[in-house]
Parts: sequence; structure tokens; C-alpha cells
Amino acid sequence: MIRRTLAMLMLLLPALAGPPPAAAEEPLVADLSSHLIAITTGFIGTDVVLFGAVDGAVDNTGEVIVVVVRGPSNDIVVRRKQRVMGIWINRDQVRFNGAPSFYALASSRPFDSNLDATILTPYGIGLDRMALTPETAPGDLGDFRAALVRRKAEAAHYVSTVGQVSFLGNQLFRANFHFPANVPTGSYLIEVLLVRDGEVVSAQTTPLVIGKIGIGAAIYDFAHRHAAFYGLGAIASALLAGFAAHLMFRRR
Repeated sequence: MIRRTLAMLMLLLPALAGPPPAAAEEPLVADLSSHLIAITTGFIGTDVVLFGAVDGAVDNTGEVIVVVVRGPSNDIVVRRKQRVMGIWINRDQVRFNGAPSFYALASSRPFDSNLDATILTPYGIGLDRMALTPETAPGDLGDFRAALVRRKAEAAHYVSTVGQVSFLGNQLFRANFHFPANVPTGSYLIEVLLVRDGEVVSAQTTPLVIGKIGIGAAIYDFAHRHAAFYGLGAIASALLAGFAAHLMFRRR
């Protein structure tokens, strides 16, 4: 009898205590239309849509949503050519450690001076504020930095124009990002910031993976892992193709 009474009390305790406290709602929720971009032989580029919602109606005068896309970090060397005795040669160089291989930016409205002081510089938002760490710091470091940004922009890996974050109603938003055919492969991070009255009140990071698949990926991987064998195979294939063409035309 005592055991039965204790069991009934254990079952009734959660109901007497009331419902558990509700989890605090996130002021910002965002996700991607796809977390994987598969690069095949006929890949010509693709678009990825970021969509999300905020916890209340957006005030366009005091709130802004900023989305930053950063590709995998690599060490990039920038060299400066100089003409010596009529010949152009590489003289000075600067290595930037951990530079993003891809960079794109979108915002729900243009940046202002208050926003600049609050998040743009500390968070490295914008090509001119992007964190680039050089191994050495020459006096004309700005020229090397500008050359790096210019070279990556010409390859469509750094997007110089700020994209648009569009609102669908008062709470839902979306942003579209284009990845070109020569997009670098690896793990990307998409960071979404919600700024209210000059302060970052919420931030969310969403991953994106871009990789090669199929026979093209196998050949690419083999070529980088076994460069010597790949070179010998390419030479042998070229010789066989030339010999086959010679036999074909000789019979005619």
C-alpha cells in the first residue's frame, strides 16, 4: 500500500509543479535553401537563398540585418613585379595568412556612420575592413592589400557590391547569393547579424559545403595526390591518341 501511494505521488508531482518554463525565443532565425553545392562536370554556377525571420516587426530606421559569406581560409601570396634591365621580375611579396577564398556581403539597408562604428570594423564587414593578416608589414602594405582584393574581385571570388536583404512582410527576410563556376571548394560560413539601435542583439552562423563529386572529382583528387603518375598518364594518353589518329589516317 505504501509503495502504491509513493508511486502515485511521483506521477502527480510534475503536474502539481506546473508546466516547464518556456525556452527563450531567439530574436533571429535563419537557414539556407541548400547546405551543399555539388560541383559536377557541367557546373556553371548556382544561387543559394538565405531565408529567416526576426521576433518582431522590423523598424527600417533602427534595425538592419547583415549577412556575410566567407569561404575557406587560405594563405595567399601577393607579388609585385618590377622592371629590371628591361625584364619584368617578381621583387617584393607579402603573404596574407588565413585570407578568405570567397567573400560576399548583403544588408537590409545602407550602412551609416553609427553602424560603421558598432559592427563593421570589429566584425570585419566589407572588403575594406576584412581581416587580412600579413606575415610582414611593409610600409606600402595597403598596396598589396588592394592588389589582393582586386585580383580576387576579378575572379568573382570577392563580391564588391553589397547584396540586398529583402523583407517579405514585417518579419520574414531573404537574400540571394551567386556562386560562380570557378568557386573555391571547401567549408563556408554564412554569418547573419541582427542590429538594433546600433547594437548586435543576435547572431547566427550557418555552414555551407561546396565540393566536387563524380568522375571529375576523382580525377581532380588523383591529380593533386599523385601528380607524377597523373602527368605520366596524361602523356601516355596523348601518345596513344596520336598513334590511333596516325593509324586511322594512314588506312585512308
